[in-house]
Amino acid sequence: MKDYKEAQKRTDVSIGESVKIIRELQELSQNELSSLTGIPQSTLSAIEHDKIKLGVERAKVLARALKCHPAVLVFPGWDVDHEIAA
Repeated sequence: MKDYKEAQKRTDVSIGESVKIIRELQELSQNELSSLTGIPQSTLSAIEHDKIKLGVERAKVLARALKCHPAVLVFPGWDVDHEIAA
């Protein structure tokens, strides 16, 4: 393990960007995600562009559709080691 080097964080990702990245990784359009969640496409666009807040309930709905934990969407850059030290 002495050759192990922790990866360095390269960029911050906003909540909206995390939603978009995960959606695109699953090859879903906003319209397809809208159909899966019942969230209007225009609202998804606004979330992805950080124009409106995601909110807890929408995060749960999106997480179910995107098959991920809501924390992945809501806390994309959370550094647990930094939080423990604070």
